[in-house]
Amino acid sequence: MRFGWLWGAYGTSALGTWLAFGAFPLIAIQVLRAGPAEVATLACVGAVVGAAVAVPLGPWVEFRRKRPVLIAMDLVRFAALLTIPLAFALDALTYLQLLLVSVIVAAADITFRAASGAYLKTMLPAEDLLLANARFESTTWTTTIIGPPLGGAAIGLLGPVATVVADAVSYLLSALGLGAMGGHEPAPQRREVARLRAGDLLDGWRHILADAALRRLLLNTSLFNGLVMAAQPLLAVLMLGPLGFSPWQYGLAFAAPSIGGLIGSRLARPLVTRFGQHRVLVASGALRAVWPVGLAFIGPGTGGLLLVIGVELGLIFCCGVFNPVHATYRLERTATGRVARTLSAWSVTTKATTALLTAAWGGLGALLGPRTAIGLAGVLLLATPLFFLRASAFTK
Repeated sequence: MRFGWLWGAYGTSALGTWLAFGAFPLIAIQVLRAGPAEVATLACVGAVVGAAVAVPLGPWVEFRRKRPVLIAMDLVRFAALLTIPLAFALDALTYLQLLLVSVIVAAADITFRAASGAYLKTMLPAEDLLLANARFESTTWTTTIIGPPLGGAAIGLLGPVATVVADAVSYLLSALGLGAMGGHEPAPQRREVARLRAGDLLDGWRHILADAALRRLLLNTSLFNGLVMAAQPLLAVLMLGPLGFSPWQYGLAFAAPSIGGLIGSRLARPLVTRFGQHRVLVASGALRAVWPVGLAFIGPGTGGLLLVIGVELGLIFCCGVFNPVHATYRLERTATGRVARTLSAWSVTTKATTALLTAAWGGLGALLGPRTAIGLAGVLLLATPLFFLRASAFTK
């Protein structure tokens, strides 16, 4: 019952997030007349600074009850996002406000994820963690399919800030759901919580680096996520520019393959039951890297569109299997009293890496052209399974 409330809160906020997908760049371009450099800065700086702000929050979360933290982070995101439609209505919206809100939301996102992972581990027995993570993953891909088309329709009918309002309300509803959850959460062991010690800030990274399997997983996921996301803006430029695809075709190319993530997340638990956790983790983690290089060969017309859909379908299916297994494995290898710091360090690293690689690939795209830069990202992704070579590290 308590997990049902947590799952419902997650699904509500996830739908809001995907409804508002791309809203900030759109507002920056259409309302504030921002140029490409300002839009890129909004994406990169918001993520990097938000990750830096979240660093001390991981240890702070560790020694507190997690449900009040989850509610607080939902309310922080609700309040921050709500300032945008209010400022827009008063004709007072500025680029600096968009930047500040993106930083606050990024920091709250990381803190929420760290607290929710720690809370999940205390709520459920170990044998139910994979099922719970698979349900979260399937919810993510379901909202990915539904959210962007509905968000696009809402923007067309109600204007560019409409989806930001929906996103803000989703966090409020999530907070109310978490508040209604009930149940007793044991108080964490308080170890000199009054003072945040410098060592606490690095404890999550120390735990990851001391564990050979977690260290390899962090390197793999940081580079994989970063390179995949770095190529996305260049693919948009290529498809919507020289190749002449319409916006609806571009949206279809990424919305339709999300069904692969839904299928993959449903298969994760049966696959682990049959083949074992470490085999599924290594196999799906390696297979997801073989797909993106195909995007360098995209051409115009129906054939090009089908190529993108096919590549994304294979990629997302493998990610749908890998992500819940990876999330469960990471929780199992981390002591309960260290989960929040570990997940916070993990999120900070992956988000900062993604932002930096996105900025770097923007420069490469300008220098070499988008197709060459996309191909280079795909080739480098083929090397990321090397982190799984010592498969024995994942069986300990």
